[in-house]
Amino acid sequence: MTAKVALADIAPNRRRGGDVRVVLGPQTAGATSGFLGVLALEPGESVSEHYHPYSEEFLYVTRGALTVLLDGEPVELGTDEGLLVPIGVRHRVENRSGAAATAVFQLGPLAPHPSMGHVDTEPLPGADEPHPGIGGPAGCPAGAHS
Repeated sequence: MTAKVALADIAPNRRRGGDVRVVLGPQTAGATSGFLGVLALEPGESVSEHYHPYSEEFLYVTRGALTVLLDGEPVELGTDEGLLVPIGVRHRVENRSGAAATAVFQLGPLAPHPSMGHVDTEPLPGADEPHPGIGGPAGCPAGAHS
């Protein structure tokens, strides 16, 4: 099945911090092998630490600069730089710069069940926010990304 999805049509997920939107996934596009989304962080914002027990995460910065903490160790990413986050590695994404940053993230494969795809390892800054996820029988909530 072919699916075209516009970023503007996706509700932001702010539960883990920042603006996380799954553009292509089981719920939005009928994806069966993974999902792709966009993370936007304003200066000082971050996505809380988490890990994916079943998925690798690919993170590619399209604007600005981000700091990704991998098991607590910082990795600096600038525009047009990417990072592979291996399965099971704790990661936190921060915007320590003075300018907005945007990144594209992709995760795969999907977890066997949505509840198994994402493990939070610190309190969620927006725990009371709505929780739009990627849904579907094999999906998992987006992280960020992110």
